[in-house]
Amino acid sequence: MNYEFCIRTDPGLARENNEDSVTFEENVRLGVLADGMGGYNAGEIASGMATTFIKSELGRWLMQAGRHANAREVRRAMEICVDNANRSIFNAANSNPQYSGMGTTLVLGVFQDGKVLLGHIGDSRCYRLRGTEFVQVTKDHSLLQEQMDAGLITPEQAATSSNKNLVTRALGVEDAVLLEVNEHRVDPGDIYLMCSDGLSDMVDDEGIAKILGNDSTLEQKVAQLIDAANANGGRDNISVLLAQASNDTKKRGLISRMLGK
Repeated sequence: MNYEFCIRTDPGLARENNEDSVTFEENVRLGVLADGMGGYNAGEIASGMATTFIKSELGRWLMQAGRHANAREVRRAMEICVDNANRSIFNAANSNPQYSGMGTTLVLGVFQDGKVLLGHIGDSRCYRLRGTEFVQVTKDHSLLQEQMDAGLITPEQAATSSNKNLVTRALGVEDAVLLEVNEHRVDPGDIYLMCSDGLSDMVDDEGIAKILGNDSTLEQKVAQLIDAANANGGRDNISVLLAQASNDTKKRGLISRMLGK
């Protein structure tokens, strides 16, 4: 299985700074996206620490372990790297008053032949388009999600709730955090979308699926998603990572073109 990656991050129309961070390492098929929170530029610090640390540490482990490391080993490596990143952010927040209370959401994926291991914390999401079927494959760690699970509100009510951005789990806020990891089958042609809530809050599932399903290149689809979020208000930073699977035997370049930061 081959994978093509493309990323972009945009400040949106309402924010002066960008507290999102997104990166990938194509050689080891690793994608990481984080949406920071905190006063001053603390959210930007937290998300940048998360993506940089995980790309470096997990990327190094994946390079050494090889692409055929089993799912249990990869899952454990993901958990250890995220735990170390959490402690680094937590310690930085507690040693610098300016960064007090900073944290970040997180979604990361390790793509292997025929499967992907997805880990997430908070409300940054991963979706999948398979043919015409578009599904959200992560489940938010948020107050709204808990209320929906308990039957207290409907998804339609959640879409307009004032509690939309209250997460129940974040990286760096406490000295320990639980990374939720799930394994999913990957079929040739699948497109996996990781995004911050600056996209998912601004563009509904139907709109996202329509863009992912058109005949544009992966790079064009990333730009179209950002443009759609901004056209609908752009009230938050917008970050997108697309990973498309194929069984094309032609050798791909080592570096996919990246847009944004």
